[in-house]
Amino acid sequence: MLNLWEAIKERLASRLTKESYHNWFAETRLGSQEGDRLWVWVPSDAARQYIEQEYGPLLESVIRELKLPIREVHFEPHPELEAAHLHEPNNGFAPAVQLNPRFTFETFVVGACNQFAHAAAKAVAERPAQVYNPLFIYGGVGMGKTHLMHAVGWRLLQNQPSLRVIYTSAERFMNDMIRCIRQQRMTAFHDNYRSADVLLIDDVHILSGKEATQEEFFHTFNELYERDKQIVLSSDSPPKEIPGLVDRVRSRFEWGLLVDIQPPDLETKMAILDKKAETEGIELPHEVRVFIATRTRANVRELESALLRLVAYASVTGTPITLELAQQALKNLLPGQDKRISLESIIKAVASQFELQPAQLKLKSNRRQIAYPRQIAMYLAKELTDASLSEIGRAFGGKHHTTVLHSIHKIEQQRQKEADLNRLINKLIDSLH
Repeated sequence: MLNLWEAIKERLASRLTKESYHNWFAETRLGSQEGDRLWVWVPSDAARQYIEQEYGPLLESVIRELKLPIREVHFEPHPELEAAHLHEPNNGFAPAVQLNPRFTFETFVVGACNQFAHAAAKAVAERPAQVYNPLFIYGGVGMGKTHLMHAVGWRLLQNQPSLRVIYTSAERFMNDMIRCIRQQRMTAFHDNYRSADVLLIDDVHILSGKEATQEEFFHTFNELYERDKQIVLSSDSPPKEIPGLVDRVRSRFEWGLLVDIQPPDLETKMAILDKKAETEGIELPHEVRVFIATRTRANVRELESALLRLVAYASVTGTPITLELAQQALKNLLPGQDKRISLESIIKAVASQFELQPAQLKLKSNRRQIAYPRQIAMYLAKELTDASLSEIGRAFGGKHHTTVLHSIHKIEQQRQKEADLNRLINKLIDSLH
């Protein structure tokens, strides 16, 4: 059965600071679920009271945002968590390893949008500080950057359990520094971060404009780099596009390999749904996968939210997952789900993108400025409609079905190599929904 509390925790992690999430939610576990009520274990009664008082409204907001059929969440202290909490070292720093066990290379779905970043991350995990140091991963929210960073950490520990792997966020790094300055404990700060064998820092764009933190990061980076320790960084933008970075920090970001993760294409979205369904033991019909994949924006988190909502809806209603159920369960979650994509709407969208008239895509011209957009439109027609090759050919001025097939194959091959084409196609898909 899908663990709804883990899904709620993931969304809480994206809404809270890393420090707040670690302090109050990271250790919590789902105790049990009965209908629309959850019982969640916490380390202590003090934690229960604080969570209920300080985070009750946020929790309700997250449940509404995910559109989960949950009416009540009860927190209760549990001896197992309480014992673990009492034996934690009280040095003020998070444990060296805070890796999500679900974020591994085995659970990461590889597609044209992320294959280079995936390959680079695996290379770093197999040969730390020997190939790409630092490795800088950038891309939009919900694209899988954090997943890859955790996967690197897990693989390194699998190969070399004695390594000291630190995963943290730039915000946590900054908060630790501020706290240690106030407590006059900067030696402890240096000892914690500069003793790492591998340092994984998420969301380094947060360092923008924070010169004191950048100064500390600069010296930490230099010491680890000089000792041949692996550094992996993530950001929502490439270094050159992060404002407020001092030049020497920007140059350190760019020393190694920069890799980007692009929005997932339709094939990758389908594969992600497959993987998630397999992991959770869910039977997901093909037509349901197509329905979700073609109606979500290019964001992995949105895909997972849609699947979570669907599974929860099926569980509560005791109904098997079908296309009809998906349409009902997700009608308020997926925008434009009732909008039918036609061949003509695809032709108009592609023509507009290339500043052409729709009629021009139906001409017999083989000039590149006509043929290339037409190939893209034919590819989208095959992906987004139920039309046959012959029907697609007729919509484009009577083209033979072999011409349509050639166009589809050509775009499929180019998508494997051309990042700009991937972005363009994802943009067109979004505009059609």
